[in-house]
Amino acid sequence: MAYDLVERRVFVADLEVGMYVSRLDCEWSDTTFPLQGVPITCQEDIDKLARFCKYVFVDLHRQAARERPALRPAHVAAPARPAPPRPVVNPRLVSRHVYRDTVRFEDEVPHAQAAFDKVTRFAERLVDDVQHGRSIEPVAVEEAVRPLVASVLRSSDAFVWIESLRRRDTYTYQHAVGCSTLAAAFGRHMGFASDAIVSLAAGGLLMDVGKVRIPEELLSRQGPLNDDEWTLARQHVGEGIAILDHSGVTDAEVRDMVLTHHERFDGSGYPAGLAGTEIPLPGRMAAIIDTYHAMSSSRPYRPAVSQHVALRQLYAGREAAFQGELVEQFQACLGVYPTGSIVELNTGEVAVVMVQNQARRLQPRVAILTHADKGQRDDFLIVDLMNQVDVVRREILRTLPAGSHGIDPREFFIQ
Repeated sequence: MAYDLVERRVFVADLEVGMYVSRLDCEWSDTTFPLQGVPITCQEDIDKLARFCKYVFVDLHRQAARERPALRPAHVAAPARPAPPRPVVNPRLVSRHVYRDTVRFEDEVPHAQAAFDKVTRFAERLVDDVQHGRSIEPVAVEEAVRPLVASVLRSSDAFVWIESLRRRDTYTYQHAVGCSTLAAAFGRHMGFASDAIVSLAAGGLLMDVGKVRIPEELLSRQGPLNDDEWTLARQHVGEGIAILDHSGVTDAEVRDMVLTHHERFDGSGYPAGLAGTEIPLPGRMAAIIDTYHAMSSSRPYRPAVSQHVALRQLYAGREAAFQGELVEQFQACLGVYPTGSIVELNTGEVAVVMVQNQARRLQPRVAILTHADKGQRDDFLIVDLMNQVDVVRREILRTLPAGSHGIDPREFFIQ
């Protein structure tokens, strides 16, 4: 049953056995605790929290839901009550790894391009297979996403850069590949095991596979849907699970992402109205990924917003639609100006963000595409905003929507 998440701030010294900690006063990634939350089952749990936190936030619903013992005479001992069960935590989804780039961006780009071409071809074939009633081959899905994941693990920017130059005429394909890319990058940032990241990337690729069975004219409708149409559109989640069942896809992370990527942290989502940590971690991550990519992509019924604006809107929905800690981690993963963002510099020039500078997230490496008067350059100029030698220092002034001033980065980078 869905519930409204109600929290109370509690100093760690005041915690009691039976409480459920839903948030910390620090980043989850800075601790040894899973993002799913911390049930207080013994004094040792409190002592561990005290190593990291001064105060925490307790989920009052989980606390209130526990049965209170009936009053009994003082001489009658109360029966021992078993400790509440700990959430089942997939060890693959615990932050244990610190990934660092092992190759230069420039050296990884051709490998990223090859991996992108492979996963895109698979996404196109996947849609055709489902439309014609053919099964998805789980092994083929894994084979398609493994080169993507390998590239993302070698370089945090190269594959994301290549994907940002994607074709924009086939939303079904680009959304699948885009969500797969974001899932791999997010999993890398979270420090998950590499095989778990492969599962997340596969889940991103298959997340909306059920939409293939929904009438296209409904999904691309420019006007609002009526109640019956909206009910039909929502059925893509169930259709997606049916396709996985028919194809023998049993990977838990993949199924969680397909089933729960439209659930919302405050219980307002569908199909089951799950709330808080009732939603499995892959589903909570998928909700953020799916929403971000959809907002930053053009659709027939609305233009795309810049990646920077999409991140701001996600942040505005933290602790309501989306888990706050995960939104913050997603922002940290992508950077203030995500790779592929179109930006205007203080010089008036328009540039595209190519590579993040981890030490200075406001000063990425960019490719300048126009002159100060917005006239297109004959060739791009790469500038590392963190390490500038010119007298005039360039800074990012603002982000721009895709297509601003008639600029298309693909004209410079895709031959």
